[in-house]
Amino acid sequence: MKTVLITGCSSGLGLSLAVKAAQAGYRVVATMRDLGKRGALDDAATRAGVELEVLPLDVSDRQSVEAAVAEAGRIDVLVNNAGFGSVRTTEWASDEDARRIFETNVMGVIRCTRAVLSGMREQGRGHIVNIGSVGGLVGQPFNEIYCAAKFAIEGYTEALASYVGPAFNIAFTVVEPGGIISDFAKSVIADFEASGRMDDPTYGPLLQRYLGSARQRAASGDTEREGVYQTADQVADAVLRCMAMDDPPVRMRTSDWGDGLCRFKTAADPDGKAQREDVIGRFLGGREGWAR
Repeated sequence: MKTVLITGCSSGLGLSLAVKAAQAGYRVVATMRDLGKRGALDDAATRAGVELEVLPLDVSDRQSVEAAVAEAGRIDVLVNNAGFGSVRTTEWASDEDARRIFETNVMGVIRCTRAVLSGMREQGRGHIVNIGSVGGLVGQPFNEIYCAAKFAIEGYTEALASYVGPAFNIAFTVVEPGGIISDFAKSVIADFEASGRMDDPTYGPLLQRYLGSARQRAASGDTEREGVYQTADQVADAVLRCMAMDDPPVRMRTSDWGDGLCRFKTAADPDGKAQREDVIGRFLGGREGWAR
């Protein structure tokens, strides 16, 4: 039985993935910053008839990360899911706004990855799945700071896949949803509304166009792959498929809409494997004699 540790399981994608992974036969270590918010996860696990191990893990705290990883024991798959977004133009964003986004969405991924790597190397295999976004490939209005953080995760994942992956049989994948209907999205909207910027005379008209377009996108598409806004269950199913692959991709979108948005950057190499092999050849002289 493989063990998967998932961060950010109190709601949304993390909650759905934890339950679905347990149903698929994984030993699931579901983590969250505040165990006082585990009620929804426990209820979902009970309804599904599965058991989960639930641990506290705050991705912004190195000691918390290391303690959870140590208690989990052997980890075959790490899913770096914890994160949050914020609708802010640069002129509205404070330094603290930007730090909060990068602290969770970038530094949190680095801390968790660092904590599991030695164990995966010693056991001779592993898979690290980073939940990114199409915003990590294509910059979008009012999301530049969030996109910058997700762009960072793209580079981080690509770099690890170019040498740690082949040397130690550890797969690295960044999953790129186009949008998930969840408490994550609701929190982004609530955060924006609390900012008091709806009537800003400079960016207000652009913002109204942005929100109108978002409403149109939300109403389009009625199948798992067509719509821009997928359910957490739909994206969790895509992550599970990725986890089950013998040779996982370096990157994968989860909807046709996401594929279309990113087509100018991904058409020549949709899964990132060709780019990985080119980098290995250019910087390490190819795989011969060292790579698994």
